[in-house]
Parts: sequence; structure tokens; C-alpha cells
Amino acid sequence: MDNAFQQAASERPTVFVLLGVAGDLAHRLVVPALFELHRQGALPKRFALLGVDRDELDAVALAQHLHDGCRRFARTVALDDAQWRQFAEHVRYARVDLSQPSAYPALADAVAGLRGDDDTTQCIYYLATPPSVFAAAAAGLGAAGLLHDRAHTRVVIEKPIGNDLDSFRTIDRALKAELDESQLYRIDHFLGKETVQNMLALRFANPIFEPIWDRRYIDHVTITVAETLGVEHRGGYYEHAGALRDMVQNHLMQLFCLVAMEPPASFAADRLRDRKMDVMRAVRPIPDDAVSQYAARGQYGAGWIEGTRVAAYRDEDGVDADSVTETFAAVKLHIDNWRWQGVPFYLRTGKRLAHPVSEISIRFRPVPHQAYPYGTTADHQPVRLVLRLKPDEGMDLKLNVKVPGAHFDLTPADMRFSYKDAFRTPVPAAYETLLYEVLAGDPTLFMRADQIDAAWELLQPVLASWLRHRPVDFPNYAAGSWGPEAAEGLISRDGRSWLTPTWNGPDP
Repeated sequence: MDNAFQQAASERPTVFVLLGVAGDLAHRLVVPALFELHRQGALPKRFALLGVDRDELDAVALAQHLHDGCRRFARTVALDDAQWRQFAEHVRYARVDLSQPSAYPALADAVAGLRGDDDTTQCIYYLATPPSVFAAAAAGLGAAGLLHDRAHTRVVIEKPIGNDLDSFRTIDRALKAELDESQLYRIDHFLGKETVQNMLALRFANPIFEPIWDRRYIDHVTITVAETLGVEHRGGYYEHAGALRDMVQNHLMQLFCLVAMEPPASFAADRLRDRKMDVMRAVRPIPDDAVSQYAARGQYGAGWIEGTRVAAYRDEDGVDADSVTETFAAVKLHIDNWRWQGVPFYLRTGKRLAHPVSEISIRFRPVPHQAYPYGTTADHQPVRLVLRLKPDEGMDLKLNVKVPGAHFDLTPADMRFSYKDAFRTPVPAAYETLLYEVLAGDPTLFMRADQIDAAWELLQPVLASWLRHRPVDFPNYAAGSWGPEAAEGLISRDGRSWLTPTWNGPDP
């Protein structure tokens, strides 16, 4: 049996309360990850999963719902029935309408029944609910006395937390009225990916990289998170979000900080998060009157994905026929400090793009003097380090090498590292890693409030400008392309270009 975690996350008895257990997030991600932890022996020995929702479910119906999610979405190829039965023995259900304050005492009774008299039991409340429920849920949990044991109680919440700076601060104040910052675990699943965590090892455990990780040797950095999927069944949600809120404000900003941060004194949670905040404080503000020089947006029209004709965004279920919601967003950022002065960072993300690829590309400066004979270096390319998050986690170092033969011709070549090829242990899914850390009480891989606040504040001029100026060219990129021309202009104005991301799958 593969085991990426080696030991149980905690020796403490644990009650894991999953609010919104009947929803899509719990079905696709949370419960399958918990099952994988169970399969690997990584859950505490005394563990109870209390599913909470307003639906009228009996134990059989809930078990079938969760079993279906694990069968479809768990990392293991085949679901072992014996292991599933063992896991299902830990599952209970409480019918609670989270919008009704009067319902929370019943939830408190259900938790107390599972917790018993052991005052060392830790209780984890996972809000797999819409963000609009966060404040009411925290107030209800607090009023029912479920958050008072601050040493043994944690609350996990999902992005997006708010839809702009003001709404984030409103939600955060409501949460902080009931909870300490140390109790709040704000999930960003990108931070659970092995390649993202390995970025810290690459930079700070290998002395060959850190001396050249600055403006003297790096020309620019691009971060791409591309999806071939559309909005699927989330059209109603996406209409109120868009790519900037849904992806850039959280996922891409976290990747940006990990690339740019200074070495921490240690890998203690707040030491690491302090260094991320140093990056956010040094980012040059985006001018209100020059947003178009720093940001670009797009919306996909009809096109072809992997040989299949797909509809335009405006024709998706739950989407307004005249929608101006962006399904693609790109931003250019500058960091005003000694390490990164003059090095632009280009971030882009979009739906219905050519390939499902997520990667960070660090492009190094060219050699200062071209000593090779004239005409022999037509294929000479700047050196690139590519960190691949999806589909095959790993990294590529793209170098120039001599072509065999009498002539001194150069050609690009890859030095490639792949997690799946290098390690026999399968790479755990991001949610497995993050839930393991929640159970262990380690907040290192989770976002702190000041980071989220700073990201919203940075992007607020873009949100405001896009709200004021209705796009007249939507849809402005075809499904199956790499996005709108405006994104090309964002980088080409600087004499640079988006490089086609690494892709090892079939052509569309």
C-alpha cells in the first residue's frame, strides 16, 4: 500500500464536522481526500466524520452519496470495498439548516455525543459552503459554544473569501469575532501541490539556484494556469466571480509570492508567511488610470477542445446572454525591492484554453556576449526553468547544447524531473496534503488574513476599472486558443512573449 504520510496526522481523538456534506465540494474533494488518508493510515485512530446539511438523508443515503464521490474522485484507481466499509463506520449525519441560528444547539449535541468526556479531543469544522454562509456559520457555532476551546478547535474555509476588499474585510471581522487567527485555516489547494512545495526546496536547499535568483540573471517570470474546461455547472457562481476573483486573487498570487519571497529564517508557519507578506508590501500598486497597461481580460467564444465543438461562455447554463464576466485574466506586476527591481512578472489564467497546463516559467537573461561563430546559433534560446504543476508535476531546465557533428550548432535540450518517475510513492492529491496538515494543526500551507487582504487591495483598481468600463469585444478569444490578443499585447509591449507551455498530452 502506498503511503505518502508515514504516520497518523495526530494522536488526538478527532471529530471532523463537514458542513455542507451533500454539496459538490465535499463530494468531489473533501471526502475522497479523507478516504485516501484513511486508506494510508493517516487519520487519527479515534476519528469521527460528522456530515451536516439541511437535506433529509438517512445513514444509507449519505453513505451511498459519499461512496459515489470516492469511487469517482479518490486518487486510487479501484475502490476497495473493505476499506470503504471501515471508513464508513466513522461517518455520522446531522440534519441542520445552517441559516437558522436556532438549529446550532442540535449540532452542538451531535458533536458532544461524538466527543464524549475526553477534553483532549480536537474538533475541526470544515465550511464546504458558499462564502455567504461563513459569517452566519461562525456566529452560530460560537453561540452554541462550539468554538470556545481555542486550543483544540479549528475552522477551515474555502476561497473565494469575499468578492472585493470591502466584502473580504466584512467576512474576516465576522470570523474574528468568534475565532483567533490561529484557528482559521484558509485553503488554497495550489499550496498542497508537491511542485509548489518543492519550489521552497529548489530555492533554499540547492545553493546553485539562490545566487542567480534575482534581477541580475532573471529577465522575467510568467505564471500560467490554463484550463480546457468551461464553467461546467457553475455558471451561476462564475457570473458573480470571473477569472480575476476566482483564480488570480488567490491561486496565482500565492505562486507569485513563493517565486519572489526572501529566504525565511525557518519554515515555521508565520516565518514563511511573513516573507510572503514582504513580497505583497513591495508590489508596485496598479494605477487607477492605467489599468489597461497592467491587466487584460477575455471571454471565450465557441471553439474546439480536443476535437469536440464547445459552446461560447454566453451560451453556458446559468450565464447571461450578454454577460461581461471575464473567463480569462492576465496581470503584469512589478516588485520594488533590490532582488526584483526591473523584473516583470506576468500572470495569466483562463478557461477553455488550448491545454490543461499549470506552470511557472523563469526566463533567464541571455549571455552578455555571443562568442559562437556567426550563423551557428539560430536555434539558441534563453535558458528557462519551468516548474510544472499540471499535468505531470515536476520541473524542466531548458538549456542550450551543441548538436553532434563538425559544426558548432546549438539546440535547446531539456533536463527533466518528474515526480511520478522519480518516486515510487504516488504523489498525494493536494487536498490529502492540506487535510493532513489541518489534522496535524500545522498552518504553514494556509493563507493568513493579511495576505488575502493585500491581494484584494492590489487588485481592487482592476476590479473597479473593469466594472466601470464594459468590454465591447466579448467574446474575444475562441475556445481552444491561448486567450485574447489583449493578453499578447500586455507582454509584447515589453518586447517579450508568452511561451507556449510544456505539454506532453495529445494535440487537440
